[in-house]
Amino acid sequence: MILILDFGSQYTQLIARRVRELAVYSEVRPCTVDPSTLDLSDVKGVILSGGPSSVTDTDAPLFNPSWFDVGVPILGICYGMQLMAHRYGATLGRGASREYGPSTVSVERSSGLFKSWSKSERLAVWMSHGDHVEKLPEGFVVSASSIGAPVAAMESPERKMWALQFHPEVVHTPEGKTMLKNFVHDIAGCPADWTPENFIEQSIKKISTQVGSEAHAICALSGGVDSTVAAVLVARALGKRLHCFFVDTGLGRKNESSTVMTRLKALDLNVEMVDARDRFFAGLKGVTDPEQKRKIIGRLFIEVFEERAKAMPYASHLVQGTLYPDVIESVSVRGPSATIKTHHNVGGLPDNLKFSLIEPFRELFKDEVRALGRELDMPEEILQRQPFPGPGLAVRVLGEVTSERVRVLQEADHIFLEEVRAEGLYSSLWQSFAVLLPVRSVGVMGDGRTYEEALALRAVHSEDGMTADWAYLPEALLRRVSNRIVNEVRGINRVVLDISSKPPATIEWE
Repeated sequence: MILILDFGSQYTQLIARRVRELAVYSEVRPCTVDPSTLDLSDVKGVILSGGPSSVTDTDAPLFNPSWFDVGVPILGICYGMQLMAHRYGATLGRGASREYGPSTVSVERSSGLFKSWSKSERLAVWMSHGDHVEKLPEGFVVSASSIGAPVAAMESPERKMWALQFHPEVVHTPEGKTMLKNFVHDIAGCPADWTPENFIEQSIKKISTQVGSEAHAICALSGGVDSTVAAVLVARALGKRLHCFFVDTGLGRKNESSTVMTRLKALDLNVEMVDARDRFFAGLKGVTDPEQKRKIIGRLFIEVFEERAKAMPYASHLVQGTLYPDVIESVSVRGPSATIKTHHNVGGLPDNLKFSLIEPFRELFKDEVRALGRELDMPEEILQRQPFPGPGLAVRVLGEVTSERVRVLQEADHIFLEEVRAEGLYSSLWQSFAVLLPVRSVGVMGDGRTYEEALALRAVHSEDGMTADWAYLPEALLRRVSNRIVNEVRGINRVVLDISSKPPATIEWE
């Protein structure tokens, strides 16, 4: 595998994804980790990520220089290149030659990362740096240059070190994937064997060994991609010894419970529905604070979970659809990050949990989970389902959550999604949904005055939910949606469009 050390770059996850796309397994670790504490027997190469700091800053991220002595090829990207250069005595400069955005580099050596191009060939790249290497460290040669960075790339094959001042992992560096391929496959010598077929085969063996031939497992299903694919995979190993349950909180989309149960049973899963609607609405009565909503819903989920667990004393394992971003986002270069809001996927399992966890996707990104689902012959209507927050519509009904306000939002949201699907846009959008606002406005219907609530429409494009940009929706579509909602949903007399990106906004309103 390829190990990626994270120095705080916004692109670190993207590096991991690009390596995975080359059919090579990758892992992200904080730059503070000591190599002596890890089993590096399977590590064929190390990538040092970019980062927002300057290498010479007094508060620069901690890093153990013994990583340079582990004996495998190392690729430094942006900050990683400067760290490498500084370690071997280079002179770093800052100021006038900083570059942010598109640039062009000229190939100086047709070798290593640039073996796919001839000398003097020019390549489009994406720069994002304030510091730069002014004078090469001893033993290194320049492999690419730009106007703003005379040392845009360098290498020292004898030391097994290569470095780039620009970011090969972003789409704005069109040939970046080829550069990464040259490092991963040719320099590090990793075979392209990280495939869905191999993962499924290995996972089934691992789960069977972990659980044994007689033990049982339970799984709380939401109907979303992660938990459903996890259940199908685990069921391949355990069969009917996997017991799934779907909790109907009353906070799902219109007809959610019946639709989800029909889909789950069609997958031949051993599943039952738990009706907890009254319980959740009672718990949320009078609550308007978003974080309090999430905590209440999380606590109620745990209560339902514990009750179901007590009814299954023969179950010893718990299946969860935890993804890799959930794992690595909890580790910060400088310590715990500020909590913007608690995770959409409700967590908070009790400390005295008496189950062993089965988390088959703990090492995967969502697009890899979808690929596994296709390999497992699961229907696209499940695999292409847009992400849905764990607390459900409770965080899309701003203000107090009542059964009536949820019903109003369900009807409006259903119309929006129905029209988005009819337009053929559903699968191309990361998320598209409606938000009921605690804002009343005056309107007129017929000859009468209305004073009803406003609804916001939200549609975004994203790769992984970490960042997102608002999606352009055709005017004709918006007109149809607005007219239908105001005419068909009693309680709404105004529809607005959210055109905020993440950051500075978040995708969900709460």
